[in-house]
Amino acid sequence: MWVPGVGLPSRLMLSALTHAARFCILKSGAVRWMDVPAGNRRGLSDYYPHLMPSVGFGKSSSRVYRCRSETKRYITSPRVAETLVRILRGKRKSCQLFLECNPGPGILTRALLESGAKVIALESDKTFIPQLKSLGKKVNGRLEVVYCDFFKLDPRSRGILTPPIMTSDMLFQYLGIEAQPWSKGAPLKAIGILPPKNERNALWKLLHDLYSCTSVYKYGRVELNLFITEKECRESCLSFGTYTANGQLAKQKHRESLEQNLCFIQLTPHKDLFTGTLTPFNYDVFFHMLRQCFMKRGAKLIDHLHSLSPIDAMHILKQIKKNKDVKVIDMYPEDFQHLFETIECYKDDNYKWLYDDFMEDVII
Repeated sequence: MWVPGVGLPSRLMLSALTHAARFCILKSGAVRWMDVPAGNRRGLSDYYPHLMPSVGFGKSSSRVYRCRSETKRYITSPRVAETLVRILRGKRKSCQLFLECNPGPGILTRALLESGAKVIALESDKTFIPQLKSLGKKVNGRLEVVYCDFFKLDPRSRGILTPPIMTSDMLFQYLGIEAQPWSKGAPLKAIGILPPKNERNALWKLLHDLYSCTSVYKYGRVELNLFITEKECRESCLSFGTYTANGQLAKQKHRESLEQNLCFIQLTPHKDLFTGTLTPFNYDVFFHMLRQCFMKRGAKLIDHLHSLSPIDAMHILKQIKKNKDVKVIDMYPEDFQHLFETIECYKDDNYKWLYDDFMEDVII
């Protein structure tokens, strides 16, 4: 089962993410928490995020990538790299192993190595591999270079992918990384920039892997450190209208072509992600519930409940203390969890959920 990458406003995307993990946002150019309930902020490293410059990211060259339709961004500023290392390593420097996704020219790679960390560079473009391997020869084995794409690990499609197909099992066995119990700390930290073309789908894939304890999450609570475009962290300007003095709705300017700022997010899975009700065995039902809600995010929750469960919708709303006019966009992470647990624990009906037996996977 997989969740399609439907258009999620920032609040719903954060709702999905923050239920699964402790979630911190650091915007390039400013530092702030983004509407995350205090209960979801606990357990982050004991540091205060530093200001991130608004520059220092480069796009792939059309000359180098003339045979590829997918562009990528890379960190090109040593200042940004040094700031990231301070955030990633923290004061205690407890984590020594980093998975760097598509390091490109290796600016951040060098900064991590200089801090004493061990780095596994997962590079999907052969152009950068020789210089990364050359760097690895100078650091006494603390840099391992692998030709693969982190965001395409464990692909669900059967088509031809470039670089060659790689599974997390193949990768982790090759690197000698052993699985750790979920109750322990993060076995490693992954850092990268989400692909611009499939940002939302890539996020949903990672979230699905987290709930199902598959892919990299078979090996423990891997911490993700990702850059994502600002449009995924804010409500689109298309959601708002501007009226002129005579009361006419003004035309919205096309802004898709404008350069987006990047935000830095940290996603650290909860130790207690799973409860007595939400388990690795029924996570697919929880995801189906989210899928149904997100496909019509502007609708009232009661309208979704009729297609989610045969249980009386008004009774469910009363149990979760919501009125009949509440909309999906008014829901917070704990509300979705409470909704799921209320239906799942309902004792007066053997049939608690309504959904199709076949759910298509999204091909990333």
